[in-house]
Amino acid sequence: MARLIYSGLISVDGYMADREGNFDWAEPDAEVHSFINGLQRTVGTYLFGRRMYEVLAVWEHPESFGEVPAYIRDFAEQWQAADKVVYSRTLQDVSTARTRIEREFSADAVARLKEQAGRDLAIGGPEIAAEAIRAGLVDEFQMFVTPVAVGGGKRFLPADIRLGLELLEERRFSNGTVFLRYANRAG
Repeated sequence: MARLIYSGLISVDGYMADREGNFDWAEPDAEVHSFINGLQRTVGTYLFGRRMYEVLAVWEHPESFGEVPAYIRDFAEQWQAADKVVYSRTLQDVSTARTRIEREFSADAVARLKEQAGRDLAIGGPEIAAEAIRAGLVDEFQMFVTPVAVGGGKRFLPADIRLGLELLEERRFSNGTVFLRYANRAG
């Protein structure tokens, strides 16, 4: 069975975005981005909420960035090759290939996806991830803790749930970011 992985860049105080919705403080450098690329190679399907999908849809056309280094092209190629499911009640159309819209998050449907998938699934966006966490579907948490505190905003983990985690891997990067990979002991 495929794993469902929740991964994100977060502040040391646990936020993916600050109170204004900004996350530019978490932009990965070349070393971190290349490491993320390596982790993403196991992923065949991304599950997103609408806002996270709209942020990441730029990877469909990396040529709009101008001249880019190899690690950026690599990430874009992985994005384009993966299937994408967007959970949204308001999004009318998608702007990327291999993408479909689901109007409601269904824990049963995601459990079936995990059973049938030949590659891992990744979930992105704290609200949709919270639904999967509450349903006990997330197998692994990958956190890139950046050396900044933002004091509030969009939390990486839901505040209303207790998780038992097992540390699987850790790594420190030269820019001060720390990678932590945990298994969900309940999952």
